[in-house]
Amino acid sequence: MRMFRAGSFAITLAVLGHVSALGAGRACEDLASLTLSDAAISRAEPVTTGTFEKLTNLPAFCRVAATLKPTSDSDIKVEVWLPATGWNGKFLAVGNGAWSGSISYPAMADALRRGYATSSTDTGHVGNTAEFALGHPEKLVDFGYRSVHEMTVKAKAIIGAHYGNALKYSYWNGCSAGGRQAMKEAQKYPADFDGIIAGSPGLDWTGRAAGAMRIAQVTKDENARVTPAKARILHDAVINACDAIDGIKDGVIDDPRKCTFDPGVLECNGADGPECLTKSQVQTARMMYMSPVNPKTNREIAGLERGSELGWTDQGWTASARDTGLSLFRFIVHKDPVWDAGRFTFDTDVVRAESDAKDTNALDPNLKPFFDRGGKLIQYHGWSDPQISPGNSVQYYERVAKTLGGAAKIQDSYRLFMAPGMGHCGGGEGPNSFDMVSALEHWVEHGKAPDSIVASRMRDGKVERTRPLCPYPQVATYQGSGSTDQAASFVCKAR
Repeated sequence: MRMFRAGSFAITLAVLGHVSALGAGRACEDLASLTLSDAAISRAEPVTTGTFEKLTNLPAFCRVAATLKPTSDSDIKVEVWLPATGWNGKFLAVGNGAWSGSISYPAMADALRRGYATSSTDTGHVGNTAEFALGHPEKLVDFGYRSVHEMTVKAKAIIGAHYGNALKYSYWNGCSAGGRQAMKEAQKYPADFDGIIAGSPGLDWTGRAAGAMRIAQVTKDENARVTPAKARILHDAVINACDAIDGIKDGVIDDPRKCTFDPGVLECNGADGPECLTKSQVQTARMMYMSPVNPKTNREIAGLERGSELGWTDQGWTASARDTGLSLFRFIVHKDPVWDAGRFTFDTDVVRAESDAKDTNALDPNLKPFFDRGGKLIQYHGWSDPQISPGNSVQYYERVAKTLGGAAKIQDSYRLFMAPGMGHCGGGEGPNSFDMVSALEHWVEHGKAPDSIVASRMRDGKVERTRPLCPYPQVATYQGSGSTDQAASFVCKAR
């Protein structure tokens, strides 16, 4: 860890430039005059305890806003929040969602309440589409990775200037697009963070877009749409067929890859009815589960898993997945603002998208530089995620293991936790509430790798079930006695 902390301290000094030494610290308002390369601070003001942007129960903090311009076409907005009292000496940067375009105030508030200095960025544009990238290649780089790295460097400088002390540790926490940002940081800037949490990462940004467009094209025909009512019928049949594969019936599927349920068993014998699926709906459901192959790279583009049906829309993937995919192909791949899903051709469009995805995809399996510096990576994903395929996480973990010499070679640095029944970044029928930040802190700061992480499911404000999440490929295994609603009745084992 010394290499990280020393590196962060050196970066802070270099960015501050005119600050001869840390130790004195600057008042919040004085940070407005701080000189940072390729950046201008527009706001530095104390915020008293209470409410900010409809967020409540916030401790008092120093709010710093800045605009970063690493290129002539860059316009990256960032905010850094610094606890007025009780700073834990650490930094926790937080991620975004979809095409971003806004600062993640709620995530910053969570970090602030834990005593962290924190930061977030709008990734260099306003609005949650990729229209910003049309004719602006540097802005696409900003979105892809540069905004997060530049924010991190500047935030560390601001923190150092305010407190007059070097950081103890630096962490990243993000889910969905924030998970993609997490993986990009680990791959591209291994010195930025001591520990990283990547939840439901959209690391195959182009693959998810292609998957969503593939279904959107089919469901332009309304007869092929799996309505919410039909999705419920399908889901109940899947659970009925596969719930007990893991040895207990608890309403969730432990590992959906072991479930081979075919929607064809629900096909109507005659006319459409409330308890069956039409032939077209059956085909759509099968396509949702399917993982087609990129014909150029032979890499599978992961489909959704059995058990995710309640999160589907009548046009297939979630509206966010569909909109994100349409935006990518419209403004980045085809550079045509009127392009629509009806023009999508999988075999050519997925190749075209992935061939020029160095900025947006986060698929590089060589995490050795991050691991060699002592970095720790926790990745998690819900098996019932209807928005970003959990297969992406498993596929990536296995590629990293293969690249670096096997799972045993990476377990001291990288752990993947798959959550049965959990949806996208939370929710779903399985236990879906857990504390990854504390798990990462214990690993980085005390050398205690997370052998399991307890997840809970709440109902009506009360804990209804707890279950251990296990490091992949282990799964929670019932010991044969005790309540199946209690984590203590399970151990993590490989099957």
